[in-house]
Amino acid sequence: QVQLVETGGGLVQAGGSLRLSCAASGRTFSPYTMAWFRQAPGKERAFVAAVTWSGRSTDYADSVKGRFTISRDNAKNTVYLQMNSLKPDDTAVYYCAAESGTTGITRISRPYDYWGQGTQVTVSS
Repeated sequence: QVQLVETGGGLVQAGGSLRLSCAASGRTFSPYTMAWFRQAPGKERAFVAAVTWSGRSTDYADSVKGRFTISRDNAKNTVYLQMNSLKPDDTAVYYCAAESGTTGITRISRPYDYWGQGTQVTVSS
């Protein structure tokens, strides 16, 4: 089992920045891809970004490319999402997810084995 805890959400004005963190505990010695998803009110959960175990490969949704950066520190069992130039459309609950036993990246939520509880990000106009 892997437990994921997100922190760093909050209220920010449009154009501002936030950094989300996701700390993993438990069976963290297996290789796993880490990802961020988000869910806005009335919408389905959507892929935001992902990073492989090695950190060498990343993937981003088109809507955040160039503004968000995903990174990880395996020594700290933590993955980060740096969010710059935030827009009101970025308002959502952000979830951290882990897919175990893989070296690839998928944008589909179903393969991810573990999920955090979510952290609210609100961007005011």
